[in-house]
Amino acid sequence: MAKPLQGQTVLITGGARRLGRAIALKLASAGADVAITFRNSAREAQATVIDLSSFGVRAVALRCDITDEKSVRGTMKEVARELGGLDILINNAANYETVNFEKLTVKQWDATFASNTRGPFLVSREALKLLRQRKGKIINMGSLGGLQAWTTHAHYCSSKAAVHMLTKVMAKALAPQIAVNCIAPGMIDLGEKAAASFMRRMAKQTPMRRNGTGEDIAEAVFFFATAPHFITGQILAVDGGLSL
Repeated sequence: MAKPLQGQTVLITGGARRLGRAIALKLASAGADVAITFRNSAREAQATVIDLSSFGVRAVALRCDITDEKSVRGTMKEVARELGGLDILINNAANYETVNFEKLTVKQWDATFASNTRGPFLVSREALKLLRQRKGKIINMGSLGGLQAWTTHAHYCSSKAAVHMLTKVMAKALAPQIAVNCIAPGMIDLGEKAAASFMRRMAKQTPMRRNGTGEDIAEAVFFFATAPHFITGQILAVDGGLSL
């Protein structure tokens, strides 16, 4: 089978579980060597590394706090040491929280922006040296919540809208060496029992009559990972038409 990413190295923040894991597995299956970061999910990270290695690629899990400059810089040194360079950065790590607007605290606001917006900025900035050496790509994970107003997610929606704008700014600022794009997932069903009734309701509202899967998002990431370098600054909604 063809391995379109063979010889390339990918870094995925928050790649130990959920969407990050699905993305990591997809890119490893395409031949990429993969580094994932984690903060608290050490056990899941090691399990993911084992699964990634089964594709015959190099894989490593690195503990990193994406909101901390020193931690991010150390991670980039580890990526260079372990895998020799970097071709594709995927800013996936983020936090999601539901809070009514009138009950939203400054602490909650700041924590969400730290992980969801400052994190992608810091990781991207520190990865520039490695990415420029290989004319690499950055793929940010935005959200349908960054395109629409969800009344119980003011801090989350605002942080993801900022990621969308950050994508466009970076696409202009880092061209022509680096292409920067963003994926905005809609309702993605990861099989969580607590969300089952909500997901059933959202599927009925979605034109494609289903919610998305981790594989849907991974395929979208794969598209940008293998797309022509000329494609940059784009926000791709992967939502089954829910935003229409």
